[in-house]
Amino acid sequence: MAETAPPAATYDPRVAEPRWQARWEAEGLYRAERDPARPKHYALTMLPYPSGDLHMGHWYAMAPSDARARWMRMRGHNVLFPMGFDAFGLPAENAAIKHGVPPKEWTYRNIERMRGQLRRMGMMVDWRREAISADPEYYRWTQWFFLRLFDGGLAYRKRSPVDWCPGCNTTLAREQVVGEARVCERCETPVTKRDLAQWFLRTTRYADELLRHEGIDWPERVRTLQERWIGRSEGARVEFETEAGEPLEVFTTRPDTLWGVTFMVLAPEHPLVERLTTPAHADAVRAYAEQAARQSDVQREAAGREKTGVWTGGFAVNPVNGERIPVWVADYVLMSYGTGAIMAVPAHDQRDFEFARAFGLPIRPVIVPEGEPPPAPEALEAAVEARGRMVDSGPLTGTPAEAAVERAIAFVEERGAGRRAVTWRLRDWLISRQRYWGAPIPIVHCPSCGPVGVPVAELPVRLPEEVEWRPTGESPLKLHPTWRHRPCPACGEDAERETDTMDTFLCSSWYHLRYLSPRAADAPFDPAEYDYWMPVDTYTGGIEHATMHLIYTRFFHKACRDLGIVRGDEPMRQLRNQGIILGEDSEKMSKSRGNVVAPDALVDRYGTDVVRAYLMFFARWEQGGPWSSQGIQGTWRWLQRVYQLFGAGPDGGPGAPPDAEAVAGLRRRVHQALARVTADFDAFQFNTIISTLMELLNDLVKARDGGLGGTPAWDEALGIYLRMLAPVAPHLAEELWRGPGTPPGRRSIHEEAWPEVDRAAAAEAQLVLAVQVNGKVRDHITVAVGTPEAEIRALALASAGARRSLEGRTPRKVIVVPGRLVNIVA
Repeated sequence: MAETAPPAATYDPRVAEPRWQARWEAEGLYRAERDPARPKHYALTMLPYPSGDLHMGHWYAMAPSDARARWMRMRGHNVLFPMGFDAFGLPAENAAIKHGVPPKEWTYRNIERMRGQLRRMGMMVDWRREAISADPEYYRWTQWFFLRLFDGGLAYRKRSPVDWCPGCNTTLAREQVVGEARVCERCETPVTKRDLAQWFLRTTRYADELLRHEGIDWPERVRTLQERWIGRSEGARVEFETEAGEPLEVFTTRPDTLWGVTFMVLAPEHPLVERLTTPAHADAVRAYAEQAARQSDVQREAAGREKTGVWTGGFAVNPVNGERIPVWVADYVLMSYGTGAIMAVPAHDQRDFEFARAFGLPIRPVIVPEGEPPPAPEALEAAVEARGRMVDSGPLTGTPAEAAVERAIAFVEERGAGRRAVTWRLRDWLISRQRYWGAPIPIVHCPSCGPVGVPVAELPVRLPEEVEWRPTGESPLKLHPTWRHRPCPACGEDAERETDTMDTFLCSSWYHLRYLSPRAADAPFDPAEYDYWMPVDTYTGGIEHATMHLIYTRFFHKACRDLGIVRGDEPMRQLRNQGIILGEDSEKMSKSRGNVVAPDALVDRYGTDVVRAYLMFFARWEQGGPWSSQGIQGTWRWLQRVYQLFGAGPDGGPGAPPDAEAVAGLRRRVHQALARVTADFDAFQFNTIISTLMELLNDLVKARDGGLGGTPAWDEALGIYLRMLAPVAPHLAEELWRGPGTPPGRRSIHEEAWPEVDRAAAAEAQLVLAVQVNGKVRDHITVAVGTPEAEIRALALASAGARRSLEGRTPRKVIVVPGRLVNIVA
């Protein structure tokens, strides 16, 4: 590095950064090709939706992810770090309605702008591998995957109550309904319920496997969120019977409490509600069901919420004792869990207890603590804990509670009234969307043959471009005069295409596979590319996708594995989530609050590297935090100081020739910093990477001013510093490594190897040990590394703090904990 010519007084990123970006592209620096001689690393960050502008959240997710991918490359890995666009969805359709712009035009115009912004970010993306989900050659394969799922029995159609947005005229996944007001996340229109024929994927078939996370390194929080979402419960399905003789099945985790059932409750959406309701109660039940349809599952299940409900006027018969019990409708029972019906045991379930008290229903204890009599129901102030022994429970009376569940299951199985069962909170994935801008579902509905898959040779089923848009938002596919009509592929009769399109989450469930070979024309991906690159080694993105995309993509991979399309049990080995950047007012950034920080303006002012480095520095990456406009100036000053230091030359200050101790001190600080930065890159601790580099810069300035400039240790320090800087500030590092004044023909710093830590050089020459007396720190001593224990004991006993605490007493024991402390037991 001593050969570097002095640069200008300040570094101008507006000149240097575009120059290096163009040169990297021309050199093909980031083209990722299979190389069996090197270990591969598939680094993936969640692809953006083409809204038209990269916001600070995109930068916060992508720039640190790029830095780590660069570090992995310098560590000797062959790195693939691709990028694309999740391009279908409602925003484009809403823009078409509002502005009269075709969704395709709106989408691809935004992609062009965002592609330029992404390139300006300086990421090591191989743009030859770009994939756009709205390209016909992409959704051709989305449709192909659907047909494979359909043929494999994993895609099916049924009528189902769904959340419906009247504003967007489409169904919504439950995650797309937000707030207590239950509004559409896109247009904020209040959501209602509607019964429609919909397409589903059988995610529940994989519930048990999705619950497991063996062999993958995912954050514990994501695992917990997925486990709760999937919601496995063991118990029994028990069949009650209405007075009309219809079966009314419930799932219960406590079949031992069947003798304590005093009423039943159905979800308002339960199909038996209408048949059970007597004419005298019909109006009240109907009004209640309409009210319940406006609430979310979370609202309906909220603890402490006042219990509401109406009686249907109907009854059911308890199969274990023949009792006739009233059937109610209440919103705290959900169709999304179990069977949508519960047997209410108010003596031992707090929600049932509160409901019974609210409506004057009977309460019957059937489990009591050992040796105690059953409590008087009217004296109870809350549900009784279900432990002890069974009472008033027919053949189970006297059974210890811990054995009663198994006996109860055996009892109902013997009577043919129930069976052991497992149930899940997870529902099958509703993928139908009543909108235009999505991948058409490749199904033809034939009056004779039913739903028939479009022949693979006819894929893609392309979206028609000449369509009519209505202010209502109704899908133009339903209105198109010719597109929806075609002969049945099976029998040739007149038939109609499916006019629903697919949920965009299906498109994003496999985009990591299309990156492998985005121009492949005869398959969704090249098997040779799959064999080399898959699975994804590191996946980064927001934790808000834990119970949507991250479950869907795992399900999709497992389903494709069973269909023989892919191999392996999981698509992504390691997952890491970034936090959220807040405004300077500590509120979420939004245009309405006026606290949005535009990354483009910051890049114009400070350059890409400063923005990248500040995003890595200002907060712990996995936590996020409030933005600070003042803080970024400190990062700007740091990188300017780096530029000036490397151009100042070796004669930065006067002084005698350096002694061995000064050289050793410089090497120790450099290699200790290298060890910390290496460990922090591995752990995604980006903020401490920057702080370490800032501290080391100060050490380098002191070393130069102390006369170490131009020594071999100095040259080593500069070389290591630049390579540590390269993933963080790729343009500046390249400018200093092979910019003007550097040796000609030098290869890119991004092709250099990550430096190895010299453990001997990093070792401290001296140690500071705490001196404790009876476990309390009383002093500290400084000793040379390798000092014998006997000498360390003597120094500790001679310390002023130890002498004061001992007050002349002879210690019973002196314990040396190597490298940490000395504990004197008085």
